[in-house]
Amino acid sequence: MALASMTGFARVEGSHGGARWTWELRSVNGKNLDLRLRLPAGMEELEASLKARAGQVLARGNVSANLSLQREQGGAVLAVNEAALEAVLRAIQVLHRRLPDAAPPTLDGILAHKGVLELIEPEEDEVARLALQAAVSESFDIALAGLVDMRLSEGATIAQVLDTHLNTIAAATQAAEALPARQLEAIKARLKSQLEELVAAVPALDPQRLAQEAALLATKADVREELDRLRAHVDAARKLLATGGPIGRKLDFLAQEFNREANTLCSKSNDVALTAIGLELKAVIDQLREQVQNLE
Repeated sequence: MALASMTGFARVEGSHGGARWTWELRSVNGKNLDLRLRLPAGMEELEASLKARAGQVLARGNVSANLSLQREQGGAVLAVNEAALEAVLRAIQVLHRRLPDAAPPTLDGILAHKGVLELIEPEEDEVARLALQAAVSESFDIALAGLVDMRLSEGATIAQVLDTHLNTIAAATQAAEALPARQLEAIKARLKSQLEELVAAVPALDPQRLAQEAALLATKADVREELDRLRAHVDAARKLLATGGPIGRKLDFLAQEFNREANTLCSKSNDVALTAIGLELKAVIDQLREQVQNLE
């Protein structure tokens, strides 16, 4: 399965009979899948079906879907709303009693009041209504496919970037392993020097305490576990990338583990070169995690 980003956009126009519409779909990063539909009057009953279809092809992301619908005015009849007209006339009578010298209202002024004149659309039969809904729904599927394609395209780009970052992490881990300071003889010499300094500072140091300090220094100098775990995390991340699909959460967890090992490496380091590699790892891991958080 291919990787998908959580960001994308799609726009599709359609028409049926005397109606025209436009679908606009946008998606951004989100913890889960959150689809929000904005549908005009008469299309509300499509919401459950549209959300179900989106859930079949999208796993994560905040998705907004907006439907703009315009109907032709053919067959519409202009009519007077009797109730609204009566209300306006009663108000005019009240005003005339209070302001008898005021100029009488004109017909244009009365008709200009909101609601007095109404544009009445011809009733749509059930067959036509269902046909329009079916056409709008089919158009949504086209827009959804376009959104998925864009998310997959961006996902492929992110996968390439992640592969580059993983290669950098693997190379830095190998460089740390090969450092002269990491060789057994170098570690022994450094440990011996540190113990000599410790004994010189505290001549009467208890042998048991000295053994404890020696063990502590040896543990601090050994970063084999951190390097082994970094290599294991690289392998795990590559397997996830090869598997594909909605793996963003798992990769984000791995990125946190990468960061933990790099931090420990830096804290244990007593060699300038190893510290430099640890800092490089931290920088690359931060970049990797930024990209991972865009994945579905």
